[in-house]
Amino acid sequence: MKNKNIIIIALAALSLTGCKSLYGNYERPDVKTNGIVRDPVDDKTALEGANDFGNLSWRSVFTDPQLQALIEKALNNNPDLLNAALNVDIAEQQVKMAKLAFLPSVVFAPTGTISHFGTHTSSTQSYTLPIAASWDVDLFGKLRSQKKAAQMLLLQSKDYKVAVQTSLICNVANLYYTLLMLDRQKQIVDDMSGLTKNTWDMMKLQMDFGRARSTSVQSAEAAYYSVQTQAADIRRQIRETENSLSLLLGEPAQGIVRGSLDNQSLPTNFAGGIGVQLLSNRADVHANEMALAQCFYNVQQARSRFYPALNISPTGGWSNGNGMVNPAKLLLSVVGSLTQPVFMRGQLKAGLRVAEDKYKQAYNTWQNSILKAGSEVSNALVAYNSANEKEKLQQQQIDVLKQNVEHTQMLYAQSSSTYLEVITAQQSLLNAQISQIREQFTKLQSIVNLYNALGGGSK
Repeated sequence: MKNKNIIIIALAALSLTGCKSLYGNYERPDVKTNGIVRDPVDDKTALEGANDFGNLSWRSVFTDPQLQALIEKALNNNPDLLNAALNVDIAEQQVKMAKLAFLPSVVFAPTGTISHFGTHTSSTQSYTLPIAASWDVDLFGKLRSQKKAAQMLLLQSKDYKVAVQTSLICNVANLYYTLLMLDRQKQIVDDMSGLTKNTWDMMKLQMDFGRARSTSVQSAEAAYYSVQTQAADIRRQIRETENSLSLLLGEPAQGIVRGSLDNQSLPTNFAGGIGVQLLSNRADVHANEMALAQCFYNVQQARSRFYPALNISPTGGWSNGNGMVNPAKLLLSVVGSLTQPVFMRGQLKAGLRVAEDKYKQAYNTWQNSILKAGSEVSNALVAYNSANEKEKLQQQQIDVLKQNVEHTQMLYAQSSSTYLEVITAQQSLLNAQISQIREQFTKLQSIVNLYNALGGGSK
């Protein structure tokens, strides 16, 4: 009867305090999304669409079989991704614990005692075989808020795993394309090395016939060594890139089997598929929102601490009554306790204030992540368009420079041109070809970065 009265009092307190907010559900607050992606051409309109490019699976984007094999290996071996998967498992166990908190805890704690008084009396033996339970009644949503917060943490952990996976896929692709760019640059430098060697030999021959001075031979020789230096630098970059890629694969540093830059084909029809769906596609943005939702339920939990806590503790077991009852009998008892905080030295108010401030911080982080996502998409688009435009112009420049190299060599052989014109023409051609390869790589890298910025790669 006493326990029944305690429950009635607690329910009455619940109805009088009007704590509807303790059982509220998270709802997405207002957030700035207008114009988060700038048009890559005129900056006047925001791109909108179905975001099809970001929804493609990574296998549909990166079709090079050797790159696909590297990505598969990274997804299986990368330690960061493996740890992210373990974080998901940890969060799942925490959700299970939060759900089981609604059930009573049960313990079995048998005890036995042997008492002996004096030398001429027999010993008294007593025993108790109790099963005790303890049940926290969730009158004010404390356990519910804990469960909801744990569920949000689980979603956040899953989002983090997807974000790590997407970043890993794109990092592998970028390093792979970097190797292809360096391979192509090395090929161009090697070809130019042969051309500068021929120029050097030609000038030595001209000097033997008295048609050139030693200074022209020295300049041609220096140009040849300059190209050799560029080749050595490219070889170093190739080794370092292979080492970095091997690290992502979770393997010792090694050579990477790869294709060629000219055979790469990536989607380019993506300009009309970018918009506010960044909110749902970007795993890191969604993770930040789940962190906000977790803080929302933490605030509810902090508020619930101001209200009474009801605990019911039934106990049942067999006992011989300290040796006075024989045979043993069944003993049952139920204890109910209601605890209402009165003076907690400001801990509850401070805890609520901290929870509310953390909610505000989580909101600011979420809002900024949306703006950052839009900025990353804009940067990737403008980088692609700029590289595409520059590559076309550089091709025209290269066509002209190739003719210039041929003509200056012919004129030099006829003593109608100077050695400086020949060397300058060759160096200009080399620089233009190297720059064009960089722009081709920038186009590939921009597409990879755009795919990453749109939250692709989860399939």
